[in-house]
Amino acid sequence: MTMQLDLGWEEWVSLPAINLPAIKAKIDTGAHTSVLHAKHIEAFKVGKKKYVRFEVSPLPEKPKLIISCSAPLIGRRTVTSSNGESEKRYFIKTSIEISGETWPIEISLTDRITMQYRMLVGRTAIGTEMTVHATESFLNGQPSKNPYTSKRKAKLRSRRALRIALLTREPNNYTSKRIEIAGRQRGHQVEAFNSSRCYLDVDTQKPDIYYDASPLPKYDVVIPRIGASITAYGLAVTRQFQLTGALPLNEPQAIANSRDKLLAHQLLASAGINMPITGFASSPKDTNGVINAVGTIPLIIKLIESSQGKGVILAETKKAAETVIGAFRGLNANFLVQEYIKESKGEDLRCLVIDGKVVGSIIRSNKGGDFRSNLHQGGVAESTTISPKERGIAIRAAKAIGLSVAGVDILRSNRGPLVLEVNSSPGIQGIEKTLGLDIAGEIIAYCERRLGIGN
Repeated sequence: MTMQLDLGWEEWVSLPAINLPAIKAKIDTGAHTSVLHAKHIEAFKVGKKKYVRFEVSPLPEKPKLIISCSAPLIGRRTVTSSNGESEKRYFIKTSIEISGETWPIEISLTDRITMQYRMLVGRTAIGTEMTVHATESFLNGQPSKNPYTSKRKAKLRSRRALRIALLTREPNNYTSKRIEIAGRQRGHQVEAFNSSRCYLDVDTQKPDIYYDASPLPKYDVVIPRIGASITAYGLAVTRQFQLTGALPLNEPQAIANSRDKLLAHQLLASAGINMPITGFASSPKDTNGVINAVGTIPLIIKLIESSQGKGVILAETKKAAETVIGAFRGLNANFLVQEYIKESKGEDLRCLVIDGKVVGSIIRSNKGGDFRSNLHQGGVAESTTISPKERGIAIRAAKAIGLSVAGVDILRSNRGPLVLEVNSSPGIQGIEKTLGLDIAGEIIAYCERRLGIGN
């Protein structure tokens, strides 16, 4: 470094590459290395590259302000402090910025919560042309506004490696593998966990998650792909990840909204979103009433917890409908009765919504004559052009349920587009393979935007 710079014995510095726009540092020529306050320090790998993840409280007067950071790991060394105590610390290399000048420095990470300064700049980080004035402070100015407001943080958009937890009982299925690959391609670590094998330590001071008897580290993001049969426990696990600081791809309450089909229909109805006429009934005495409420034969009878087209039956006569309803009641199964949209001809639209935008849409149909168009039931997918009205209703439906990432199924009817279902864990195989899109990459990019990193 040959830049000329006058430094006081204390200065406000920026570490832009790790999302720290301002931190007050002591400029200490007596110290060999630079030090940054960090907690929950964890090393991890993305491919063959080593990283370290940590949390920083940059402002002593705001202890609740916590910034999650990660940086390339250059090693671990023993450091002896001024009081003679030795400690093995992780070292990172990042850029420091003072008064518009930027240069790379090495920094060791340790807990400095009891120290007056959350960062110490040692002599190896000070260039030969720089002058340190031992009696002067803040020669390069101070922040005029709070540098940690959401708008100012959003402008940083610096890259960093994320640690992502993927909750799935099928880590080798197409969607799970694509999310894992997309995360790795964008420089992040993605780890898959079966939520039913997690157990939770609900502690107000230190909430933890254990997996196969071992405590899990901290994660930046949790992507819940929870099966319908374990919705309640899967959501509890997702909320526990939130308590430990992870950002969920979809909020647990929004997932719960989508899984409760009665609630989902009520939310859609309250948002003025058109659907097939749907009836629910609890008492067997209401069987004829709920059939009459739908008002058409044939009609669809669907288990509340149905997915992938399973538990969905077309009753072509009133007698058949009464028989199926009686059978479901005998099994104590919850179900709904729904209008059959004949003109849709067994086809539906699947629109994938991410962050309020339709990023891909396909039309699904069953060439074998089955009224169910689900790809798991033999349906096939084809590209299609959707109308502005169909695009708008898909976006509104995802918003009504509260989902950031959703698969919205739409029927084309004589009275316009009708929302059939909103899925909180949509499969992406049909859309990716049919349209040649990188939907998994879009999902990871959305996570990055939520955390204020990337482009």
